[in-house]
Amino acid sequence: MKATFFITYVMVDGWTGIAGEILRLKPLIFFHLKNFFLVKTEKDREEAMDPGSICFDSTEPRIQLYFLLGLVYAAVTPFLLPFILVFFGFAYVVFRHQIINVYNQQYESAAQFWPSVHGRIITALIVSQLLLLGLMSTNDFEQTTPVLLVLPVLTFGFYKYCKNRFEPAFVRNPLQEAMKKDTLERAREPNLDLKAYLANSYLHPVFKGDEGDDRYSVMDDDGWMEEEVIVPTKRHSRRTTPAQSKHEGSDSLSVLESSLQR
Repeated sequence: MKATFFITYVMVDGWTGIAGEILRLKPLIFFHLKNFFLVKTEKDREEAMDPGSICFDSTEPRIQLYFLLGLVYAAVTPFLLPFILVFFGFAYVVFRHQIINVYNQQYESAAQFWPSVHGRIITALIVSQLLLLGLMSTNDFEQTTPVLLVLPVLTFGFYKYCKNRFEPAFVRNPLQEAMKKDTLERAREPNLDLKAYLANSYLHPVFKGDEGDDRYSVMDDDGWMEEEVIVPTKRHSRRTTPAQSKHEGSDSLSVLESSLQR
């Protein structure tokens, strides 16, 4: 069997990695160590229980590697495909649960990483098609070579179409996001003269002089800097939300007990 190594690799690294992701033994051990030695207050306990954010730098390339293995060995040894499909099924269920219920959302990129992921997926698909083309040409199927040559061309054409059609939505800010940024800018700096600011914004700080800093600063009538305006948002962080007190609701319980005794 030609794919024995990669079958073992998918089972050992992929399946056990997904199981380790749902168990999270390492963060559990660290939490108990911090809880035993470092936790003194409720704030320390909350910081010790912080799950952090998902590691895209290590998780996403591994998923792309398994996708590449599935496409390549679909032409060489299709017996590997069930193991890849089981991995992707487990990965979808586990990471969907972890992202929604466990990890904290550290940042929001508005899916700007998707063009890079799409380009790598198309590259893996073209590699699989070229491998299929070489495999067919060496196994006495030369008559199918002209037909298979169309596949990389069509795939690259599909990539160019998606790039021209959808990439501006990921690169340029939509009107809704631009309006939010303008609202925040007006709230933080209501007296900012944008035209005068942009007139010297591309000059080197050496050529601006000392008057450039005082010229665009926001001052009140007394000459002091205004306080920063805090714009309220609808979303509240779980770390900043105070935990429910264990003594909360004691009055209602005492009233209920007294009524039952009567």
